[in-house]
Amino acid sequence: MNLLGKSAVIAAGFVALLGVGAVLAQAATSNPAAPNAAAVGRGKTVFQQKCSVCHYDNSEQKKIGPGLKGLSKRGTFSVNGNKITDESLKTWIENGDQLMPPFKDVLEAGQIKDVIAYVKTL
Repeated sequence: MNLLGKSAVIAAGFVALLGVGAVLAQAATSNPAAPNAAAVGRGKTVFQQKCSVCHYDNSEQKKIGPGLKGLSKRGTFSVNGNKITDESLKTWIENGDQLMPPFKDVLEAGQIKDVIAYVKTL
């Protein structure tokens, strides 16, 4: 193989590596399961302002409401045993129940989404 042929092979290799890198980078940024750091940060702030009155975020111990540390790992709500999903958390936060006030008129939809992102990291 001459020098020109080797250069073409090397160039093709670099192009292939760049393509693989781009695919991997897109997969990393478009992973819906990966928490958005900005949303988690905003959610932590809202949690501390509105939720920490009744809930611990760093303990499973009950305050007024249950401690939320490890909530995602538990997988179910302690009060009713229902499965924890983004949608069930959203419904719970918005509507509350007999032990928790509803927050749909207190928090904006984006704030609720951010709190969910934060709570899922606990």
